[in-house]
Amino acid sequence: MTNAYLVIPHAIVQIKEEDGDWRLVEHTIEQVQFECLAFDPHDVNRMYAGTFDHGLWISDDGGERWRIAGAGIESSRISAIAVSPVERINGRGVVWVGTEPSRLYRSEDGGETWTDCPALLDLPSQSTWSFPPRPHTHHVRWIEPDRLDQERIFVGIELGGVMRSLDKGLTWEDRKPESQFDCHTMATHPQEKDRIYEAAGGGFAQSWNGGKTWETENEGLDPFTYLVNIAVADDQPDCILVSGAKGPRHAYRAEQAETVILKKEANQEWKLIEEGLPEAEGMTISALANSPTEQGVFYAANNKGVFRSETYGESWERLSLNWPKAYRSMRIKQFLIR
Repeated sequence: MTNAYLVIPHAIVQIKEEDGDWRLVEHTIEQVQFECLAFDPHDVNRMYAGTFDHGLWISDDGGERWRIAGAGIESSRISAIAVSPVERINGRGVVWVGTEPSRLYRSEDGGETWTDCPALLDLPSQSTWSFPPRPHTHHVRWIEPDRLDQERIFVGIELGGVMRSLDKGLTWEDRKPESQFDCHTMATHPQEKDRIYEAAGGGFAQSWNGGKTWETENEGLDPFTYLVNIAVADDQPDCILVSGAKGPRHAYRAEQAETVILKKEANQEWKLIEEGLPEAEGMTISALANSPTEQGVFYAANNKGVFRSETYGESWERLSLNWPKAYRSMRIKQFLIR
């Protein structure tokens, strides 16, 4: 049975599959706009949802009911959440939250209390951070705790770059050359300790040595160099999928959208994937996810529906979901699979 979640502006949408039948279940909080979602990998029912202007919320029953998190996060705009897969205290994963303006917080008690990580703002590049649609501010766009090393964590600032901490956020290293400064999403790999992937407004970058140095690898992306989401096969660290557009104006609004999914394998250029997917024109940027239990299976969600690939992203089929009319002009912000 597949159990997945989509983040859309007004709801957390659960996708349930039983014996080949798929259905959608919306979980909402009245008058709240959702931004991001994270599961606790150590507690099957524990979820954290970030909102725009309404703070952080917690669910203990898979999204049925929500309550506001404990005090200590100074901003009500929660732009990123992550739960450590390796650092667990009293049965729950350590929770990381990023905000707008850019601040990073850590909770060791499931979101009841929070500790600030102020050294992030002491980095030399901080004065250059700026989010183009709201240039007076910036935010933590992505948080990637290391899958194997609980001391190491990566934070992506939009627009600012990828910052690295080797001591659980006490101190930070500034962005590195050849990484991408307009960071949107990152990924690490369960089999490759030092492999980090970044999808960004200027293309794709990766590190092979735990973030010490980076390489930008854009061969074959042009003209779709504005990347938003990324997914990597758990059993093949060189099988990488990204969703891309020609620029931000072509990524998020259905009436202007022209987006694609691209794939890269070892020592090869990026290639366009089209089989089974809608036409690029009119398709909003795809949220991507790889299945944690099915080898070679990826999912993509956009305003046209939810798509599944059993061929490492080479070909796709649309799931037989009753896709609401309201979703057809909407951006899917995030796709997670338990």
